[in-house]
Amino acid sequence: MADAWPATGPGFSMRVIAWQRVHGRHDLPWQQTGDPYRIWLSEIMLQQTQVQTVIPYYTRFLERFPTLAALAGASLENVLELWSGLGYYARARNLHRCAQTLVAERAGQFSADPGETAALPGIGRSTAAAISVFAFGRRAAVLDGNVKRVLRRCFGVASGTAQNERALWALAETLLPENDIEAYTQGMMDLGATVCRRYQPACDVCPLQAACVACQQGRQAELPMPATRKALSERTSSVLLLSDGDRVFLERRPPSGLWGGLLSLPEAPGESAASFARRQGCRLLGTQVLPPMRHAFTHFRLTLQILRCDVEVTSLQAREHGCEWLPLNDVAGAALPTPIKKLLLSLGR
Repeated sequence: MADAWPATGPGFSMRVIAWQRVHGRHDLPWQQTGDPYRIWLSEIMLQQTQVQTVIPYYTRFLERFPTLAALAGASLENVLELWSGLGYYARARNLHRCAQTLVAERAGQFSADPGETAALPGIGRSTAAAISVFAFGRRAAVLDGNVKRVLRRCFGVASGTAQNERALWALAETLLPENDIEAYTQGMMDLGATVCRRYQPACDVCPLQAACVACQQGRQAELPMPATRKALSERTSSVLLLSDGDRVFLERRPPSGLWGGLLSLPEAPGESAASFARRQGCRLLGTQVLPPMRHAFTHFRLTLQILRCDVEVTSLQAREHGCEWLPLNDVAGAALPTPIKKLLLSLGR
């Protein structure tokens, strides 16, 4: 066990910086740039999503939208196509809206001031601080999930109340170093992601272990205090899968709400499959009840009851506004909810 040292004062940040320079992550694609657009994109994608999941999405997104202006000029449908499968689609909608706001109101430029950046759509206090730190070298406290876990364990701060949250922000501000803010901020993120993990933290290699309350008192499992989880509510939805063997009939979801802006299978409550098919310019050839699909969201579980309808298309002009026939060969690249995409990919051609 290392000798104890006071956790307050410059010793904390100095240890984090020294550790990051040797043991931290240095080869992530968004670390090789000072472009606020790319830093912002990575921060949004990394919200509630693992690094290894984000990297291929980040790369493909920049290939399609290499600049903020390119993103602002794209359609929301194209943005959602690139986001499909990453989940939490409100992030993509806010990303697009924020890019348009920046172009329309701020000449396409981010401010170095985290307070101004935090006022933009979909950008909170911590994300704004990360942009200011990594793009402009400003001293600002980042408090994402990984950093919170490090601070709560090291200083014995419980979680779950607004008062504790304010105390954590105040603590984070006092710990900021005068210099090397980028290395310190990255080090705090890296410590939470690779050492101070939620389960089985590697305390023996942590540079903060000698001053860590959780480590010294054996409270790693207790801190941070786990949130009380409510039982997930159950929802059921019935959808129609109309296909002519080569294409599938899809409708665009409303811009907000569940799967907002994505293409999905239509719902037809209170209407027969034959009637719905006729309205879309189709003749119903046969139906098959498919096994129900279950998908878990943050606050509820959804069960999809699926009726497959084999149809013959008699009039493409008859389909309703916001609907389209998607070739089954194009399903993989379409902006579809994950469970719907898996279902359609299983159909094949």
